[in-house]
Amino acid sequence: MHLFNKLEDYSSNVAIIDDNLNSYTYKELLHNADILGEKISKHTTVFLVCKNSYEFMISYIALIRKKVVFFLINNSINKEKFEYLINHYKPIYILTPNEKNISGLKLKELFNLNKKYKLLKTNFQEKYNVYNKLALLMTTSGSTGSPKFVRLSYSNLFDNATKISQYLNIQSSDRPITTMQPSYSYGLSIINSHLIKGASIIMTECTLFEKKFWYIFKKEKATTFGGVPFIFEILKKIKFNKMNLPYLKYITQAGGKLNKYLLGEFIKISEEKKIKFYIMYGATEATARMSYLDCKLIKKKFGSIGKPLKEGKFYIYNDKNKIIKKSNTVGELIYEGNNVMLGYAEKIKDLGKQDINKKKLHTGDLARRDEDGFYYITGRKNRYLKMFGLRINLDEIEQQIKSSGIDAACLGSDDNLNIFITNSRKRNFITKFLTQNLRIKKSSMSINIVKKIPRNQDGKILYSNLKNLIV
Repeated sequence: MHLFNKLEDYSSNVAIIDDNLNSYTYKELLHNADILGEKISKHTTVFLVCKNSYEFMISYIALIRKKVVFFLINNSINKEKFEYLINHYKPIYILTPNEKNISGLKLKELFNLNKKYKLLKTNFQEKYNVYNKLALLMTTSGSTGSPKFVRLSYSNLFDNATKISQYLNIQSSDRPITTMQPSYSYGLSIINSHLIKGASIIMTECTLFEKKFWYIFKKEKATTFGGVPFIFEILKKIKFNKMNLPYLKYITQAGGKLNKYLLGEFIKISEEKKIKFYIMYGATEATARMSYLDCKLIKKKFGSIGKPLKEGKFYIYNDKNKIIKKSNTVGELIYEGNNVMLGYAEKIKDLGKQDINKKKLHTGDLARRDEDGFYYITGRKNRYLKMFGLRINLDEIEQQIKSSGIDAACLGSDDNLNIFITNSRKRNFITKFLTQNLRIKKSSMSINIVKKIPRNQDGKILYSNLKNLIV
């Protein structure tokens, strides 16, 4: 089934509300998308640079409906990397905000959307062998290394959007506000799961620190938003608990594990505000989300990622790649479902590959399952150190330091732990904490003071960038 084959049913509904509080109906959105689609030839590839804007949505839906393969590119990508990707994948078209400068290429402007987004034709003459089920490509978060492109099919997108909309009971009256970029799978899944229900999406490039964001939020009566842990850290700083948001119905959290203190605080806030608070778990490789925790069980199953979305399955594997049936035993979390990616792409010829994963994903996360069938993430396979016979969980150390109100990130190799903090006055506190509580020798740790912890646009720590900060 096509992802957006029934959008016409919502013609009179407001589809998009932009930064300037302009409203556009689904009829207007589809009309403009189809005009743009006519400018793009079939059997081709496109680079789509992402912004939370009406013009992006026109472009996105145009490409989906045209059934051409496109790459979602973060607008904050640096010039050198962007030009490298263009020359590496040789797209026939580029759809980009007008203000983005692309040099060193022969480009012809074919069309301009509201003087904000332009359609460019490149000089490439590549003849692509593209798998007919491939819809789009997007990068992983790139938090632990170089990002790879994830190949997603039309059925991946539709299945995940459908399951999420069913579980959250999304209605056409819902009005989500964007807090993440659509180049991030979590951000895109919020868009998709509301579009297929004819909801009104408030698209803003404003950050949560800006007064304008909250003005738009209140003015347009936003009913929901989603966020990664970093967003919830921001919400705490700006005193979200004291805000009067009468139309807010629910919030979702995914994209990493909240530390237990922050989780507890937002459970309390949601109770006080009488809003629903959903914990979800996912990955780009699963088209966004794989599981949910019912808001009614969030206290009883504190810290859990819940159970798989409808028709999805979780397994826990041991080191010998065998299923662990015993409860509360840690192993790698494996997911099976229709939303699992086709595979990765690293070069042009990968666009022609079929489904490599066969609906099964090795998440790389370590997890356990309790007696009631609820799952808990305990860390990453590659985020463990063995120091003097002790098994050290880097994610756990980060969470414990953060629970003390200190922004931190951890890297390391065996017998060498590197901790990055932004507050030099906390150096002694952290040293004492780690030596006394975790029995880590002082000689085995290095505490690095940095101006800020490097993060991507959606708040995930860029561990690959941290390596460059080690002196």
